[in-house]
Amino acid sequence: MSLSLWLALVGACLVISLTPGAGAINTMANSLGSGWARSIWGILGQQAALVLHVAIVAAGVGALVSRSHTAFETIRYVGAAYLVYLGVRQLRARPGSDDSTTEHVVEGVWPMFRRGLLVNLTNPKAIVFFLAFVPQFVRPERPLVPQYAVLVATVVAVDVLVMWGVFAPAARGLARVIAREDGRRVVNRVFGGLFVGVGVLLATV
Repeated sequence: MSLSLWLALVGACLVISLTPGAGAINTMANSLGSGWARSIWGILGQQAALVLHVAIVAAGVGALVSRSHTAFETIRYVGAAYLVYLGVRQLRARPGSDDSTTEHVVEGVWPMFRRGLLVNLTNPKAIVFFLAFVPQFVRPERPLVPQYAVLVATVVAVDVLVMWGVFAPAARGLARVIAREDGRRVVNRVFGGLFVGVGVLLATV
């Protein structure tokens, strides 16, 4: 991959990562609930999903999903339902209960990783997006493995930097708010509403 093409890839990845979505909301919720450092586990789960998306596209399965209305709709509604579930769980969580992801409760590594994986993996539009995105940066006349390796490394590196360097620290600004019970209740409602909103958008748009 030439330097100019790689720089274009970095720029595209920055725009994509900086666009708020379910991954950003999940990262901020993890940062609030378990701290900035531990939020990396949820981010890594999201990256595992991105790698799988690229692998699916590279294997040609993405084309099949984008052409199969039934497959696309099934994955879409499963993903939307999962996001709505996360939102309802957040909305119903009591400020002093262990279910609240915005309280200072240290969540296990695996639950955060798994939630990050599922949040990104159950978004079929990501597969279709990568189906349109990946070919722009891959030259079929050249060896494919090195090109895909560079692409995946760049996508993951940029997304980790944005999630851990922008969205996770942004949540720390709410530290004073969640120190109070009424503040935790408000934050729970805000993040719960955001999860539900993204889920509804995924199901309807």
